[in-house]
Amino acid sequence: MSIEIFKKIVNLQFTERVGRTEYCDHPLLIKHITGLDPQSSNPNEAKHAYKKFYEWVPYDFIWSANDGPVDWSKVGRTTDMGHAVYAEGGIDYRKPKPCPFKSVDEVLNFDAAQEYGIPDINERAEYFSQSLKNAQDAHPDVFVTAGYCKTIVSGCIASFGWEMFLEAVGADPERFGDYVIEGFFQLSLANFKAWAKAKPFAFICHDDMVWSNGAIFNPAWYRKYIFPRYRKLWDVLKSEGIKVLFCSDGNFTEFVDDIANAGADGFIFEPLTDLELIVKKYGKTHVIVGNADCRILTYGTKQDIEKEVLRCMNTAKNCPGFIMAVGNHIPSNVPIDNAMFYFEAVRKYGQR
Repeated sequence: MSIEIFKKIVNLQFTERVGRTEYCDHPLLIKHITGLDPQSSNPNEAKHAYKKFYEWVPYDFIWSANDGPVDWSKVGRTTDMGHAVYAEGGIDYRKPKPCPFKSVDEVLNFDAAQEYGIPDINERAEYFSQSLKNAQDAHPDVFVTAGYCKTIVSGCIASFGWEMFLEAVGADPERFGDYVIEGFFQLSLANFKAWAKAKPFAFICHDDMVWSNGAIFNPAWYRKYIFPRYRKLWDVLKSEGIKVLFCSDGNFTEFVDDIANAGADGFIFEPLTDLELIVKKYGKTHVIVGNADCRILTYGTKQDIEKEVLRCMNTAKNCPGFIMAVGNHIPSNVPIDNAMFYFEAVRKYGQR
């Protein structure tokens, strides 16, 4: 049973095969495999399309996070950075609305906790517990994680947008780190306390705190203002025995030690982050989720795909906490034949 496989892997117990998950945004691939349309107007068909796909892969866990029932944009200032559809035939494009912050001073005096409101922890815990139960009941054979998305840096991006975020940190990094970050931290802390009361087995802390080429800001700034706050947030969960898996887009290779030292039990990452380094330093002590490259599935030959699967397997297969996935997700432009070859290669080489 996939739930039991996931729990064993997170507890660093070897299983007969490596763990499995994917982040698949490819409706035609799901329909090809299941015969059901995940975009169907019939919600029952769409639901069962995903359920059958998860079973077919098979998924051991579903990446899931929940920041609560309150949409920040409904209660305070946020920045909409627009939206483009990359799916086949997609024509939708939403232009970004103007940033509500008109000056750096506005950003440097922003208190996220005051703006969006600190939730009642007991009420929020009940909400998280019920939401997680509903999700798990919908997928009884696959583990559904708890999680939180807009932890600190991602919260800043959502509120300010990139331009005002970067400008404000550049103008006064100390003020931003001491005051602005604190507001986002307090908001996250209340939600993490609520999640701790819900007592999930595993929790994904998501925070897109780097770019594709590494740190957005001076690494010393992260070490002063970000990682100590991660530790405080994760201590809340870990005191309840909850496993914490850290997830970020981009390349956080230079911060792997900082994340581990802050208390993360595992890493979820894209192909840009160095799998070999993580395996070498943390392969026996941490969960490792990733990190095949969707660009190879999209543009490579079958030989290229096999080589990519073998790269991941040869590097991490002997780690008890390894879970194989395409680290930067499977988008709609991956050729179906390539995706099918990838799945078969993972099955072939994922046996221990």
